[in-house]
Amino acid sequence: MAKKSAAPTLGIGISEKDRAAIAAGLSKLLAETYTLYLTTHNFHWNVTGPMFNSLHAMFMAQYTELWNAVDPIAERIRSLGHAAPGSYAQFAKLSGLPDAPAEPPKAMKMVELLMLGHEAIARTARSIFPLLDKAGDEPSADLLTQRLTVHEQTAWMLRSLLEE
Repeated sequence: MAKKSAAPTLGIGISEKDRAAIAAGLSKLLAETYTLYLTTHNFHWNVTGPMFNSLHAMFMAQYTELWNAVDPIAERIRSLGHAAPGSYAQFAKLSGLPDAPAEPPKAMKMVELLMLGHEAIARTARSIFPLLDKAGDEPSADLLTQRLTVHEQTAWMLRSLLEE
Protein backbone atom coordinates (compact mmCIF):
# COMPACT_ATOMS: atom_id res chain seq x y z
CA MET A 1 0.00 0.00 0.00
CA ALA A 2 1.38 3.41 -0.98
CA LYS A 3 1.97 5.87 1.81
CA LYS A 4 -0.11 9.04 1.60
CA SER A 5 1.97 12.17 1.43
CA ALA A 6 1.06 15.12 3.61
CA ALA A 7 -0.29 18.24 1.96
CA PRO A 8 2.44 20.79 1.32
CA THR A 9 2.72 23.57 3.86
CA LEU A 10 1.17 26.85 2.79
CA GLY A 11 4.07 29.30 2.53
CA ILE A 12 2.66 32.63 1.41
CA GLY A 13 4.32 34.69 4.14
CA ILE A 14 1.28 34.97 6.44
CA SER A 15 1.27 32.92 9.63
CA GLU A 16 -1.39 30.25 10.17
CA LYS A 17 -2.78 32.22 13.11
CA ASP A 18 -3.17 35.36 10.99
CA ARG A 19 -4.57 33.41 8.03
CA ALA A 20 -7.17 31.81 10.33
CA ALA A 21 -8.22 35.19 11.75
CA ILE A 22 -8.46 36.77 8.29
CA ALA A 23 -10.38 33.77 6.92
CA ALA A 24 -12.83 34.07 9.83
CA GLY A 25 -13.40 37.75 9.04
CA LEU A 26 -13.80 37.03 5.33
CA SER A 27 -16.21 34.18 6.14
CA LYS A 28 -18.44 36.66 7.98
CA LEU A 29 -18.18 39.02 5.01
CA LEU A 30 -19.09 36.17 2.65
CA ALA A 31 -22.09 35.17 4.79
CA GLU A 32 -23.35 38.74 4.95
CA THR A 33 -22.83 39.28 1.23
CA TYR A 34 -24.80 36.13 0.43
CA THR A 35 -27.55 37.05 2.90
CA LEU A 36 -27.89 40.51 1.35
CA TYR A 37 -27.85 38.94 -2.11
CA LEU A 38 -30.82 36.74 -1.15
CA THR A 39 -32.71 39.64 0.41
CA THR A 40 -32.08 41.87 -2.61
CA HIS A 41 -33.22 39.13 -5.01
CA ASN A 42 -36.33 38.57 -2.87
CA PHE A 43 -37.13 42.29 -3.00
CA HIS A 44 -36.57 42.32 -6.79
CA TRP A 45 -39.23 39.62 -7.14
CA ASN A 46 -41.68 41.16 -4.69
CA VAL A 47 -41.45 44.94 -5.08
CA THR A 48 -44.73 46.69 -5.94
CA GLY A 49 -45.98 50.24 -6.19
CA PRO A 50 -45.44 53.33 -8.33
CA MET A 51 -41.64 52.89 -8.36
CA PHE A 52 -41.87 49.24 -9.45
CA ASN A 53 -39.96 49.58 -12.75
CA SER A 54 -37.04 51.58 -11.39
CA LEU A 55 -36.71 49.58 -8.15
CA HIS A 56 -37.10 46.24 -9.94
CA ALA A 57 -34.24 47.16 -12.30
CA MET A 58 -32.10 48.67 -9.54
CA PHE A 59 -32.51 45.62 -7.30
CA MET A 60 -31.53 43.37 -10.22
CA ALA A 61 -28.32 45.34 -10.76
CA GLN A 62 -27.60 45.16 -7.04
CA TYR A 63 -28.24 41.44 -6.60
CA THR A 64 -26.15 40.71 -9.72
CA GLU A 65 -23.25 42.68 -8.27
CA LEU A 66 -23.58 40.84 -4.93
CA TRP A 67 -23.75 37.47 -6.70
CA ASN A 68 -20.55 38.30 -8.57
CA ALA A 69 -18.87 39.28 -5.27
CA VAL A 70 -19.32 35.99 -3.41
CA ASP A 71 -16.91 33.96 -5.53
CA PRO A 72 -13.87 36.25 -5.11
CA ILE A 73 -14.46 36.39 -1.35
CA ALA A 74 -14.75 32.59 -1.10
CA GLU A 75 -11.69 32.10 -3.30
CA ARG A 76 -9.65 34.46 -1.13
CA ILE A 77 -10.60 32.36 1.91
CA ARG A 78 -9.40 29.27 0.02
CA SER A 79 -6.17 31.04 -0.97
CA LEU A 80 -5.51 31.54 2.73
CA GLY A 81 -5.75 27.77 3.23
CA HIS A 82 -9.20 27.59 4.80
CA ALA A 83 -12.54 26.18 3.70
CA ALA A 84 -15.13 28.73 2.65
CA PRO A 85 -18.53 28.44 4.33
CA GLY A 86 -21.25 27.52 1.87
CA SER A 87 -24.43 26.38 3.58
CA TYR A 88 -27.47 28.32 4.71
CA ALA A 89 -26.83 27.10 8.26
CA GLN A 90 -23.25 28.38 8.18
CA PHE A 91 -24.30 31.69 6.65
CA ALA A 92 -27.05 32.18 9.25
CA LYS A 93 -24.56 31.50 12.05
CA LEU A 94 -21.88 33.82 10.66
CA SER A 95 -23.98 36.70 9.34
CA GLY A 96 -24.99 39.65 11.45
CA LEU A 97 -27.69 40.56 8.93
CA PRO A 98 -31.30 39.58 9.44
CA ASP A 99 -32.97 37.29 6.94
CA ALA A 100 -35.46 38.80 4.51
CA PRO A 101 -38.85 39.42 6.13
CA ALA A 102 -41.33 36.57 5.59
CA GLU A 103 -43.91 39.07 4.35
CA PRO A 104 -42.51 41.44 1.68
CA PRO A 105 -42.44 45.00 3.04
CA LYS A 106 -43.51 48.10 1.17
CA ALA A 107 -41.09 49.40 -1.47
CA MET A 108 -39.50 52.17 0.61
CA LYS A 109 -39.03 49.80 3.55
CA MET A 110 -37.21 47.48 1.13
CA VAL A 111 -34.95 50.37 0.17
CA GLU A 112 -34.28 51.13 3.84
CA LEU A 113 -33.51 47.51 4.72
CA LEU A 114 -31.10 47.18 1.79
CA MET A 115 -29.39 50.45 2.75
CA LEU A 116 -28.93 49.16 6.30
CA GLY A 117 -27.56 45.88 4.93
CA HIS A 118 -24.97 47.61 2.77
CA GLU A 119 -23.92 49.81 5.69
CA ALA A 120 -23.56 46.74 7.94
CA ILE A 121 -21.39 44.95 5.38
CA ALA A 122 -19.23 48.06 5.04
CA ARG A 123 -18.69 47.98 8.82
CA THR A 124 -17.82 44.28 8.67
CA ALA A 125 -15.33 44.84 5.85
CA ARG A 126 -13.76 47.79 7.66
CA SER A 127 -13.38 45.75 10.86
CA ILE A 128 -11.09 43.25 9.08
CA PHE A 129 -8.49 45.83 7.99
CA PRO A 130 -6.46 45.78 11.25
CA LEU A 131 -5.88 42.03 10.76
CA LEU A 132 -4.78 42.61 7.18
CA ASP A 133 -2.43 45.42 8.11
CA LYS A 134 -0.80 43.31 10.84
CA ALA A 135 -0.34 40.34 8.50
CA GLY A 136 0.68 42.32 5.41
CA ASP A 137 -2.18 40.76 3.46
CA GLU A 138 -2.43 43.14 0.52
CA PRO A 139 -4.62 40.90 -1.69
CA SER A 140 -7.31 40.71 1.01
CA ALA A 141 -6.97 44.46 1.62
CA ASP A 142 -7.47 45.11 -2.10
CA LEU A 143 -10.57 42.90 -2.12
CA LEU A 144 -11.99 44.68 0.93
CA THR A 145 -11.29 48.10 -0.55
CA GLN A 146 -13.25 47.14 -3.65
CA ARG A 147 -16.13 45.77 -1.55
CA LEU A 148 -16.20 48.88 0.66
CA THR A 149 -16.43 51.11 -2.40
CA VAL A 150 -19.45 49.17 -3.69
CA HIS A 151 -21.26 48.94 -0.36
CA GLU A 152 -20.75 52.56 0.62
CA GLN A 153 -21.82 53.82 -2.82
CA THR A 154 -24.88 51.55 -2.90
CA ALA A 155 -25.87 52.63 0.63
CA TRP A 156 -25.60 56.27 -0.45
CA MET A 157 -27.78 55.69 -3.53
CA LEU A 158 -30.42 53.86 -1.50
CA ARG A 159 -30.30 56.51 1.24
CA SER A 160 -30.87 59.18 -1.42
CA LEU A 161 -34.17 57.51 -2.37
CA LEU A 162 -35.36 57.85 1.23
CA GLU A 163 -34.79 61.61 1.42
CA GLU A 164 -37.78 63.85 0.86
